[in-house]
Amino acid sequence: MSKIEREKEVLYGKIGERLKKIRLEKGYKNQESFAYVSDIPRAQYGRYEKGTNLTLLSLFWILSHHNISFEEFFSEGFEDLNKLMKGK
Repeated sequence: MSKIEREKEVLYGKIGERLKKIRLEKGYKNQESFAYVSDIPRAQYGRYEKGTNLTLLSLFWILSHHNISFEEFFSEGFEDLNKLMKGK
């Protein structure tokens, strides 16, 4: 696996972890309940939390339902990714 592929995998994994954390903080105990109110197919949302199959537009849609900006979303949980990127 190339370095860029590893970085991509790490980034998507961190995005998925952050989505799950926010969902739980907002009181949605499972993926299905959030997927239902945000009009996202449950299986698709599950893939987002696993860090796969996510587009920028999908991320925007999810964050808008949580009333969170991109800046706020990326302000937590991505510190070690920043270190990885600086090590290029």
